[in-house]
Amino acid sequence: MHRAQSPPRKYEEYAYVLDFNPRGKSTTVRGREGIIITAIGEDRLTLLEVLGMPNSTFDIGERIYIGKEGRTKILSVLGKLEYEHISSSAQSELPGVVQNIVTHNEARFVEYLNNARPLTPRTHALELIPGIGKTYMKLMLEEREKKKFASYADLQDRVGFKEPVKHISERIMDEITGQSRMNIFVKK
Repeated sequence: MHRAQSPPRKYEEYAYVLDFNPRGKSTTVRGREGIIITAIGEDRLTLLEVLGMPNSTFDIGERIYIGKEGRTKILSVLGKLEYEHISSSAQSELPGVVQNIVTHNEARFVEYLNNARPLTPRTHALELIPGIGKTYMKLMLEEREKKKFASYADLQDRVGFKEPVKHISERIMDEITGQSRMNIFVKK
């Protein structure tokens, strides 16, 4: 049964707080000030600058709703941020928050592993994930032919690939920090 891919959403629904300044000035929109939040979108994994509603409180690592309808704590999404322009505390929170996203969106990342294709005749998309070399890749391709992976645990049991969350998170970090030439998870 092949289900049609729904068109990618242009807008994030949820993001995770990496840092905030209760009396901040926007770096992306001139003249905007207030509770300025640095966040990472759950879906597209892009760094965002978000304006919080006055008198709202935020916690580092908190999942906030930034979708179009019915926001309760967020006034607006101001813009995208580059990794080098976010605070050092946001940078240090990022790896943990990324791991959290990869953990909580298991179905989405397992689906990626089940469907990843070759990028060039020599390179398979799976090989871009740290820890997956030619050997694991071959095993993964053989196993998923027999039966799609159901979870990270299933992948680990059948292929022996340890700590998939850690490795996928590492790849996402490389993409966010601009260390990789090609993005497989982070949408520009």
